[in-house]
Amino acid sequence: MLGRGTESAMKIARLETLRADAGWRIFSFLKVTTDDGLVGWSEYSESFGSAGLSAVIESLAPLVIGRDPTRWEEVTAWLQVMTRQSRGGLNQQAIAAIENALLDIAARARGLSVAALFGGPIRTRIPVYWSHFASYRVRNAAHMGVPAIRSRADVARHAAEVKERGFRALKTNILIPGPDGALFQYAPGFGRHAGWPELNWDNRLLAELRAHLRSIRDAVGPEMGIHLDTNFHFRTEGFQRVAEAVAPYDLTWLEIDSHDPAALATIKRMAPCPVASCETLHGRREFRPFLEQYAMDVGIVDVIWNGLGESMKIASFCDVYEVNCAPHNFYGNLCTAISATFSACIPNFRVMEIDIDSVAWRDEFTAAPRIEDGALVLSEGPGWGVEVNEAAIRARPVR
Repeated sequence: MLGRGTESAMKIARLETLRADAGWRIFSFLKVTTDDGLVGWSEYSESFGSAGLSAVIESLAPLVIGRDPTRWEEVTAWLQVMTRQSRGGLNQQAIAAIENALLDIAARARGLSVAALFGGPIRTRIPVYWSHFASYRVRNAAHMGVPAIRSRADVARHAAEVKERGFRALKTNILIPGPDGALFQYAPGFGRHAGWPELNWDNRLLAELRAHLRSIRDAVGPEMGIHLDTNFHFRTEGFQRVAEAVAPYDLTWLEIDSHDPAALATIKRMAPCPVASCETLHGRREFRPFLEQYAMDVGIVDVIWNGLGESMKIASFCDVYEVNCAPHNFYGNLCTAISATFSACIPNFRVMEIDIDSVAWRDEFTAAPRIEDGALVLSEGPGWGVEVNEAAIRARPVR
């Protein structure tokens, strides 16, 4: 503990990556142990185009052994220097995983929450939206042990259920009927079916999108927040046609992934609803042109990719441009605790993403967050406010 004075004598002794089966994906964890036995945890993701991330973390580990974990900003700066020639990408995600674990240690060493390290929290009740609404139940129902969603009527029933459970907002994807009439998730940008690399649109697709949104809006009423995530599934022309199509449904935001800030700005200027973007960006440098172009209304920040320290700086940058932020959070419960800390501490907060649907054993790894009346209640515990069950992780090896 830090009762020894203003300087910490503890040193980082070892780093260990652990990976667990999560049905259709992998939950990955980093355990950092100090020389006096204090442990810090973070969660990262290798299921979002980041294959091999564990190996990158392990390759960076020798650079931090022997360093003071409570001086996490110094450690992060050192790792940035040592990866400067290949900045961003997997290197940044590995640095973020290390940084987040060190923050857990730094806070626990002081008997504080990570939020307290950043002068927070500003808020302890964090509005959330149910992410991947219906999408997981179309694609992964067997993994979750729930009935599959196959029709618009199923979508409407599920939407009513989400509202009845107290959620005030949800986010869905484009779900359209396949050749057998059952719904599937339209995702050519991820190569899941025909349509890539062209990423074209047509009138039938837009008609099915309108039918999907109408089934949700009719089921939940006018006050429920509806977000639509279109990912990378179109080019600029297609995103513009989608923006026109969604106008009658009063979206909270239309979510678009684009690596062209000027193109995204053209969509934002004509869209009938707010545009959210940037979840795939690394660091302030990559956010800068999007802010200078005023390309989005809501900046989505992946705290797991960027690390909490850098994410806080991104949020401050967004604040200068009158842009509120929302965390990109579709991972496990530890990631939710990390993203909740970000949401609790930034002034320019919009709403927090959370996956409710998952494999039944997710809560064995870390306890489920407490959600009341559509808001996550921030834990007051030390560090990230959650305890990791290492034995449960090891009991679920990746298949």
